[in-house]
Amino acid sequence: MRVVLTGGGTGGHIYPALAIAREIARQHPEATFLYIGTDKGLESRIVPREGIPFKAVEISGLKRKLSLENVKTAWKFIRSVSRSKQLLREFRPDVVIGTGGYVCGPVVFAASRLRIPTIIHEQNVEPGLTNKFLARFVNAVCVSFEESLGHFPQKKTTVTGNPRATEVLLGNALAGRASLNVPLGKRIVLIVGGSRGARAINEATRELLKDVSAYPDTHFVYVTGEVHYEAITVSLSDWQLPENVTLLPYVHNMPDVLAATDVIVNRAGASFLAEITALGVPAILIPSPYVTNNHQEKNARGLERAGAAMVILERELSGQRLQQALDSLLRDPQHWQQMREASLKLGKPDAASAIYQVVKHVGKS
Repeated sequence: MRVVLTGGGTGGHIYPALAIAREIARQHPEATFLYIGTDKGLESRIVPREGIPFKAVEISGLKRKLSLENVKTAWKFIRSVSRSKQLLREFRPDVVIGTGGYVCGPVVFAASRLRIPTIIHEQNVEPGLTNKFLARFVNAVCVSFEESLGHFPQKKTTVTGNPRATEVLLGNALAGRASLNVPLGKRIVLIVGGSRGARAINEATRELLKDVSAYPDTHFVYVTGEVHYEAITVSLSDWQLPENVTLLPYVHNMPDVLAATDVIVNRAGASFLAEITALGVPAILIPSPYVTNNHQEKNARGLERAGAAMVILERELSGQRLQQALDSLLRDPQHWQQMREASLKLGKPDAASAIYQVVKHVGKS
């Protein structure tokens, strides 16, 4: 099987594509892959480290308002479609899979014009502009949330979940505890604002840390993000960090740590939500207000409606508000258990396998 993957701009588009590649490789050890992205996107650095050949096209995203930049983008799109056709003819894929981001546009569109079977995967509740555009041309659409179904043609859309959910189940809770030096019997609260951190979450957490000694049976793992770590370390230097707090810039073994986590505080990126619902981790979500079309809040509200998470908007966030939310989980085992069960009901741990089934079906059609 020969597979072209495309998706980029953020890890939320790239890592699902890589998870799909790993599932296809598991099912077809002889499979070969090509990843098409942009030189400027994160994919140009992440994908080669995974050992997957990478080729680039030049493209930029459309603005949501009429502008001269959109005229330039339209011209780049035409050129990128031509470049994509060239790459596709050379590689001769059996299927092309797009996981979002504007680079998917010319690649998947070119594949559809060449009558190569095509699939797109949408991670968020609210689809991005590129996937909305591509939906009319592709053979199949895979979505992560039931709530996304109304945005795509019904006959070719399947709820598969996010393939990152499959990978997180490989985490080892004992290894996660050992890496943090947290003994069995202590609950773990993981506070993280994404790979780069989030200033608002960091400010609220600094307030919260003054009172965490009131939870002697709980260990707090506070991940600042690498860009904030030094400044936060300095800001905390005038008082002693409680013994039940671990301060880290980044977590490299996140699947292991997540497997050991009892409550998580984080943003509401789609891949992250797929991971925590696969594991059934009760969550306090603080959606980023700085993303396109406010899709993180829409993701978070879906979990909130299902009873799997509590949502605090960034403008309402404070140390006190965060502590109140944590109290309702840490001091009420029944509430925690209800949220865990609701989270597990939303989880789709077999997402990668479900997408592979769509790949097989499209490849035969």
